[in-house]
Amino acid sequence: MKRYFESLRPADHSAINSVPDGLVLVRVQGAQYRWHTYKPYYVIRFAVLEPKQLAGCLITGRLYCSTRAMWKLSWFLRDFGYDTELLNKDEIDDKALVGLKGIVKISHVIVHGLSLLNLDGFAAASRWEELSPSSIADPLPGSEVA
Repeated sequence: MKRYFESLRPADHSAINSVPDGLVLVRVQGAQYRWHTYKPYYVIRFAVLEPKQLAGCLITGRLYCSTRAMWKLSWFLRDFGYDTELLNKDEIDDKALVGLKGIVKISHVIVHGLSLLNLDGFAAASRWEELSPSSIADPLPGSEVA
């Protein structure tokens, strides 16, 4: 059995405080189901692929599995390209999540003095060029703003 401890990794990979709010292209490094009476959830660990200055950073977030939050989990699975056969059977295989790529919109929030990472939205990895912050910051050549 392996255990993950966030504070053991090198300091340059610690991203909870260095990843700004916004869109990041990520790959799922690991997923673990956590049971809770009222709010079961998945702890998802992502490796940042883009933007380049954050590549290699690890971020961790929660996706809740309660009846009211199932829409968000489904959105994540669909946009990250989870196996449709398993999805149609209403099954989630933790190992099948590892390696999936997609875009996550993140934000930080402070709750009871703790800084938490929110997973606000998802998109398919194929849309990175269209949605990436660099494509928004660099206008197309020849385009004009009125």
